[in-house]
Amino acid sequence: MGERKRRVYDQEFKKEAVRLFLKKEKSASEIAKDLGISDWALYRWTHEYQKDPENAFPGKGHLKPEDEEMRKLQRENAILKEERDILKKALAIFSKRRE
Repeated sequence: MGERKRRVYDQEFKKEAVRLFLKKEKSASEIAKDLGISDWALYRWTHEYQKDPENAFPGKGHLKPEDEEMRKLQRENAILKEERDILKKALAIFSKRRE
């Protein structure tokens, strides 16, 4: 059987689809049919856009600014924990030598 490929839509396409839907000139079904997408996708994109219009649809491999900041802090935290553990081990080794 043939594999179904997942279609990927760029940010501009999604924003334009949402803009058409929010204008309320056509129903969601009509807009979705005209654009070749599912009603479900249009509703999901609209919901995502309305939650955060500035950062909606960041694209593949990109994160919203607050998510990027969280990732950066988590990475930094992991490095600091590793450095702390190394220092603890070094302290234990040097403390044993004195005894």
